[in-house]
Amino acid sequence: MPKSNLIDAIMKHTKLYEVSISTNVPVSPSGLLERPLSYSCMQEVYCISRWDPARKYCLRIVVPHGSLLLQANDAYTRDQWYYSIIWKRNMIRYRNFLTKTVRKEVVLKELKNMVDFAMTTPLQDESVTRAPLQILTALLSENKDDPDWEEWAENVTSTAAPLLAERGVTGELCALLARLCRHRPRAAPLPALAPPVRRVLTRNVDFGKAPDARRFVRDYISALSAHNSGASLVRRFVAVTHGSRAACPHPRAAPNLVAVALAALDDYYRGQDMPHHCQQDEHDVLCFADILEQMCEYEDWVVVVGSVLQSVPLCAGALGCARVSARLAAVLRALARDPRCAAHASVAPACAARPCPPSWLRAAAPSDPALALPAQDLCQLWGAMIEGLLNCCCKRKNFLQSMSKQLPDFLLVALTEHPAALEALCLMLEWEVACGEQTQLEIIAALQATELGHKYYKELCERQRNLQKLQSVGGPRQMALPVRATDADLSALLGSGALGNLECLSLAFTCVTSACAHDLIKLPSLRYLNLWATKFGDSGVQLIAEHLPRLQVLNLCETPVSDKGIEALIGLPSLRRLNLNSTKLSAEAFETVRRRLPHLQEYDVRYTEAW
Repeated sequence: MPKSNLIDAIMKHTKLYEVSISTNVPVSPSGLLERPLSYSCMQEVYCISRWDPARKYCLRIVVPHGSLLLQANDAYTRDQWYYSIIWKRNMIRYRNFLTKTVRKEVVLKELKNMVDFAMTTPLQDESVTRAPLQILTALLSENKDDPDWEEWAENVTSTAAPLLAERGVTGELCALLARLCRHRPRAAPLPALAPPVRRVLTRNVDFGKAPDARRFVRDYISALSAHNSGASLVRRFVAVTHGSRAACPHPRAAPNLVAVALAALDDYYRGQDMPHHCQQDEHDVLCFADILEQMCEYEDWVVVVGSVLQSVPLCAGALGCARVSARLAAVLRALARDPRCAAHASVAPACAARPCPPSWLRAAAPSDPALALPAQDLCQLWGAMIEGLLNCCCKRKNFLQSMSKQLPDFLLVALTEHPAALEALCLMLEWEVACGEQTQLEIIAALQATELGHKYYKELCERQRNLQKLQSVGGPRQMALPVRATDADLSALLGSGALGNLECLSLAFTCVTSACAHDLIKLPSLRYLNLWATKFGDSGVQLIAEHLPRLQVLNLCETPVSDKGIEALIGLPSLRRLNLNSTKLSAEAFETVRRRLPHLQEYDVRYTEAW
């Protein structure tokens, strides 16, 4: 492919076969041009299709008072020379004409010719992309202070729409197009600007190095929102950016779009007085909060939104706006409902109770909220986030211990009879997370204050009595459930007798699932557990790994457990024998487990990736 300076080199060093007598084109004894031949003096350029065999693949350049021939090695090289010369001559002509002509209608006509020429040339060179955009930038840069500049920029942009759709715009051109969107949002040629905006979103790697590109996307979205049907136009823009597939094919689109939305919200609300008072022009920035909410409608983008929002990246002014907070609440509910840990864990970082930067659990805390939401909505939102975290694969006991400083929020939400808060308070009592008699009495009072809370507390008391009875009375040391036994059968069995001394339990070939783990953790003396060919999955394994530290033998052969649950087995320091035959075990996970379990003596990993 020819480079931008290829023709200059050709003109200077190519062998000359025929030259008419001319003092303007001196030739060295070797047949080479002594100085470059300017494009302005070339009157005509064409390929010679017929010639004797000794002089094939020739290109004729007609100059004043004569002509010259250039011979290439093959037809492809000759054609590339030809197209390169034609390209350079035309670009020089368009640049001189478009930047010096005064009549706008003539400029627009020649601009259209240039765009058509640039879109149809067979050359694939960086100058083919750069030169037309440089001319377009020069046209838009002229007379920017004139009152009719916006109208002129609209016409130029509309004419150059095919070029903008196929070429990546530069930072200077982004700034000019962003200015057009800001000054006349309703009249901006949005269809012509849509392709370069999507190109910026899908291909830009770092907005920190391209502030003009980010401002261009932001002003374009604001121009969309300024129309009468702005909400539907913005939603359509988000849908087109994602694409019609289940997963967006552009990995940079989502983080870039979130970055644009957050920057717009932060720029508008930063430095505003508190408490917040809604302004008339606030509608122009609410579309960016709508974008965050709409992005959560796509499953693959939910995780991206959650990762960018962890921890709270917005200023107090944005959180203090009721209309922004309502949209953020919808985003947080979507994150809390998502079963993937990468999504719902984003509302509570590893140090959930740290004051700065805050987590969303602290920002939405009913006792001292940063989000401007009604008290009832705050309680429901906070309860939804707690529910998502309690039902995920994280260690619930450790999570509740980390949230112990936010006990007043648990109490407030529990008074609204939210099941997640009631369950969390019961677990705090059962696992002795709440320290001190006074704190326990406060939790009990909150549980007994409502009808549903009283029911939860009653069930807790029954579990505690059964657990104490099992531990004191004792019972059999070994037990095996019959084939086809279910979770309900196991729960009834453990609830009907004293099994506090049970050390060996076989559930092989039964129909139990991970749900039975809540009953298994009530067996403190359990040493041997056989779950061969059951539906016991990752969540169950994680629960028993957290609550049965004395377990020494575990059989998970032919169960649906994967690396997610198997890696939790490192919480069983006493484990000596482990059967992972025919599971979804990877070699990396097995190496981690084997390294972290020093007492592991026997293991079976046949028919796995680690075999």
